[in-house]
Amino acid sequence: MDYQYNYISTATTTTVSSKDIGVLHSIVIGETAAGAITVSDNSGTIAVLKASIAEGDYIFDVAYVGFLQVVTAGTSKATICYN
Repeated sequence: MDYQYNYISTATTTTVSSKDIGVLHSIVIGETAAGAITVSDNSGTIAVLKASIAEGDYIFDVAYVGFLQVVTAGTSKATICYN
C-alpha cells in the first residue's frame, strides 16, 4: 500500500487528511518535546501520545473517518504516515 506523509515540527493543529475514509498507518517520533500529541477524526480521539513518549515508530493501522487531525502541544518532530 502506498502511504502519504505529513511532517510536523511545531506546536500546532494540523488537518493531515480530509478524505471521507482512510487509514492511519503510523506515527514516527523523531524528537520529543514537552507536550502531548493528540490524533483524532470525525468520530473522536484515536490516540494521545504523552509528552514523555520515546522516540520511535508507532504503528496504528486504524481507519479514520471524515478527516485525520493531529494536535501537537509542544515542538515534537513527528511524521504521520496515512492513506
